[in-house]
Amino acid sequence: MKILLALDGSKYTKKMLAYIITHPELFGVDNDFTAFTAHTPLPPRACAAVGKDIADNYHALECEKVLAPVAKFLVRHNINAQSAWKVGMPGEAIAKFAEDGKFELIVIGSHGHGALRGLLMGSVVSKVIALTDIPTLIVR
Repeated sequence: MKILLALDGSKYTKKMLAYIITHPELFGVDNDFTAFTAHTPLPPRACAAVGKDIADNYHALECEKVLAPVAKFLVRHNINAQSAWKVGMPGEAIAKFAEDGKFELIVIGSHGHGALRGLLMGSVVSKVIALTDIPTLIVR
């Protein structure tokens, strides 16, 4: 199965990863995993002030801060995963990446770093569910 692990580095990302490694009957090594994160774009004025190269480098570094520890964690647990990131609004970016990549399952933590949280689940999760028909496992 082709599985997208949607990450933001929050405590719910850690809970989601713990769930994956404690359920090998569902998430065995024979699956095709991709760890993905999306970084909210800098405001246009900030990009103009610092320049495109600096803004691009900033986004790459911020995404690497999320992906690098996850990659190490997954390797330690014998899960080989690809890594990818995009700049964009997280909910939309996750849904588009999942659709474009023809993923069969999205696994995501119920809440993340967002300042506003929904009562039952985070706004990013709500957006992903609204924008894609791909089955989504929400780990709380």
